[in-house]
Amino acid sequence: MLSTLARQHLVVQADTGSGKSTRLPLWAQEQGRVLVVEPRRVACLALADYLASQLHSAPGEAVGYAIRFDSCFSAASRVVFVTPGIALRWLADNGLSDFDLVILDEFHERRWDTDLLLALLRNRDTHRLLLTSATLDAERLAAFADARVLRAEGRNHPVSVAYQSGGDVRAMPSLAALEERVCKAVESALPKTEGDLLVFLPGRGEIQRCRTALKGVGPELLALHGSVPAAEQRRALASGTRRRIILATNIAETSLTIPGVRVVIDSGLERRTHQRNGRTVLGLRSVSLASAEQRRGRAGRVAPGHCIRLYGEHAPLELSTPPEVLREELTEPVLAAACCGVPVEQLQFPDPLPVKSRCLAQEKLQRMGALDAQGLATDHGRRLYPLPIDSFFAHLVSAMPDEGCRGATVDLVAALSVSGRLLRMPGDEQGRQALSAWQPIACDATTLVKLVREPFPEALVPDSVTLEDARRLAKQLRDALGLGPLRAGQNHDRERWLRALVEAAPEIAFVRRQKRREAMGNGWSEVVVGRDSRLSDEAEAALVLDQYALPGRGVKETRNIATCCAPVSLTLLAVAGVGEERLAEASWEAGRLRVQAQRVYAGRVIALRERAPGGALARQALAELILAGRLLAPAGARLQDDLAAWALYQSLAEEQAPTTPEPICWLEERLARLGVEQGEDLALLEPEDLAFEGVPEWERERFDAAYPRQLSLGDLKLRVSYEPRRKRVVVEPVEGTRKTLPKRWELPRWKGWTVRYQKASRVVELK
Repeated sequence: MLSTLARQHLVVQADTGSGKSTRLPLWAQEQGRVLVVEPRRVACLALADYLASQLHSAPGEAVGYAIRFDSCFSAASRVVFVTPGIALRWLADNGLSDFDLVILDEFHERRWDTDLLLALLRNRDTHRLLLTSATLDAERLAAFADARVLRAEGRNHPVSVAYQSGGDVRAMPSLAALEERVCKAVESALPKTEGDLLVFLPGRGEIQRCRTALKGVGPELLALHGSVPAAEQRRALASGTRRRIILATNIAETSLTIPGVRVVIDSGLERRTHQRNGRTVLGLRSVSLASAEQRRGRAGRVAPGHCIRLYGEHAPLELSTPPEVLREELTEPVLAAACCGVPVEQLQFPDPLPVKSRCLAQEKLQRMGALDAQGLATDHGRRLYPLPIDSFFAHLVSAMPDEGCRGATVDLVAALSVSGRLLRMPGDEQGRQALSAWQPIACDATTLVKLVREPFPEALVPDSVTLEDARRLAKQLRDALGLGPLRAGQNHDRERWLRALVEAAPEIAFVRRQKRREAMGNGWSEVVVGRDSRLSDEAEAALVLDQYALPGRGVKETRNIATCCAPVSLTLLAVAGVGEERLAEASWEAGRLRVQAQRVYAGRVIALRERAPGGALARQALAELILAGRLLAPAGARLQDDLAAWALYQSLAEEQAPTTPEPICWLEERLARLGVEQGEDLALLEPEDLAFEGVPEWERERFDAAYPRQLSLGDLKLRVSYEPRRKRVVVEPVEGTRKTLPKRWELPRWKGWTVRYQKASRVVELK
């Protein structure tokens, strides 16, 4: 292997338990300093600890690691384990110049950051690459990476498989009665098997419920997921003194060896990101066949094992999990590529990026000012990228006008960026009263900021692990931005802060629907306020700073649930400039133009004021008054008739839809060309200045006689409209007392045209 690696890249396909995550890094260090990229933080820590112990050295000496919140390595470390996010930031900083070889472990997970790393490293061609996986189309990947494939067999023991599906061989994985089915499988396996049991569940909620349901069964119960404290993670990954049941997410599928596991119980479920209606959402999904095999293999690491699948033997699972770049928004990879000096469209990926998703991501980042027209990072984008948070949250932090607002945003973003919900609304009256007394403002954002900064009453029970992570992230962000430390009682101007947030991201402003009070809109999306939000029913507007999506009724329908809301006044939104100003009513009084102007946002009037307008609003008001005949008469009536005549003239001559402008639009443009900026400028104009040159003057009299737009038959006034394509004329009464229908001979000849008389819903063809 080493001789091959010295000459070219490698793709190593090896079974679970073959040592590809533990032996390859040690062998590869003979070629130079090795960076090992592990998809998960838990695997980074566990593998670094294990390899350091194998070399009889302390962590951070020969073998080190770097993850969010924690790093332990030195210049002397020959092997460093990192998560993909850390590797990408180091690549942006110095091109990974401190390393000679990069191992992308467990590449089959196909995260966007590992796909991007491979694309960037292939584009640079500065490092030897080694890609590893147990389940992967190795030949296809090797062709992409210009690599050679090496295969190795693992030391897995045989694993028998049983199915618990109620007799339905095609039953798909399901949440229905999951805790009961897990308990049944555990109780069935315990007396018949030896060793520890590993139960795969889709998330923390299911793990907690199963843990509660399994209390009293005998073995020690342990949880293993990304938010479990490091001490409990180490307990799960070490040998136990008595039999154990380990309840895990798919974090335990790969890389990690859990000693003593002889039984796997597989729910067949995972929570996986996907796009729905243009947004990345987290949804419950059945695992793929490849993932199911990975899970089964966990039972055969140390001895023959047994796997119980809680679904049908012939359930139609997909072959493999689609790569993240094909199922998620692409804002993060687009910004990461730009900060590494390459527009993302110039990179080649193992699976090409969807063009629509890429373009949407680029447009979003350009609106934020993070990308320039060439697709490269701006100074603002480069400031956002190193922050270990979502690019949108980073944008909010960077856009704040002062240290107080920036500090509040940092603390809020830290609370929203950690895994898991930091605080749920108390279910009892005592808890709700304690919350209101501690933080009287019914604002989720302000509550979270205070929770990160200050001690809280005993009646509130935030998740201690999540709170610790939030405070640690807040400190890391504050250090990176040069802000002062967290302090209890630290104040900021709340009104100024919320206005700054709106100005930085107007789309987070939502207003109540007037008929459906439970819903709020921002003009292009709608949210329903979640049960855990403190937002009052009386609040007419709010900033929605966090939300999640649930499937709606249709295939494309999505229900967005707002979980972090900050109530704001409609006045604040108007002052911040959201929405657009529209003319409500115009008047001309004592030679001066006055208007009532509405500011409209998401279908609601959020402000109304009377003023002397200027610019576009003045021209709109003047145009409406002119067309109504209240100024410069008869210019308005003549303009409307001239435009109607021109539209008909075009249709008759060209037999196609006319391109005639609307009177109001033409008049506003004409006033702009004439230099009108305010009402007083109208004194410089004459009605003739607003004439429309349409039908040639030498044809106009004959044309009006042949195709009048109005007719008078005694006291009967008629409006005439034409449908040239159908050769149809429609006459409608406007005023008059005549009871009988017009006679055909009373009307113009209109040779070859059908003539209809229409009064309300009554239509009569005139012969």
